[in-house]
Amino acid sequence: KLFFTDYGNAAKVERCDMDGMNRTWIVDSKIEQPTALALDLINKYVYWVDIYLESVEVVDYQGRKRHTIIKGRQIRYLCGLAVFENYLYTVNSDNLSILRINRYNGTDVQSLAQFDNAKEIRVYQKRTQTAVRSHACEVDPYGMPGGCSHVCLLSSHYKARTCRCRTGFILGSDGRSCK
Repeated sequence: KLFFTDYGNAAKVERCDMDGMNRTWIVDSKIEQPTALALDLINKYVYWVDIYLESVEVVDYQGRKRHTIIKGRQIRYLCGLAVFENYLYTVNSDNLSILRINRYNGTDVQSLAQFDNAKEIRVYQKRTQTAVRSHACEVDPYGMPGGCSHVCLLSSHYKARTCRCRTGFILGSDGRSCK
């Protein structure tokens, strides 16, 4: 799945399949300007920062179990969000510090470091890397991902895929080759 925020005409947090199909709103109320998003892949939770409502909130992948982690004026300066173990990590764009927030109670907030120009944060750790099973976009004997001549996108299931073409090409009637 692909998770993303949108604060156009109607602010929301959404998910869809990697090919863009099955687009689903998971948060569409009491949300104004979601600017950062992070996933807890193990427990299947979505965290986001809403700088207008000055809050960090969480829901499960279906949009249930919503609650606020932390609220206050300091939230309006947060950009970037990552989850690791018991904490959320974010960047305060006002003073360019990296913050660590307890994701269960929001009361334990610590400044860890300062940088000259930080805007995003990611946690790379072996435990956050899920094992990859065989999938529909694996390279075939001819070197084509999923048998697609240009781009292979996973669909609703890891054994389903959709072929797409680069700009200027159209998908052929076979659903795999680009012309």
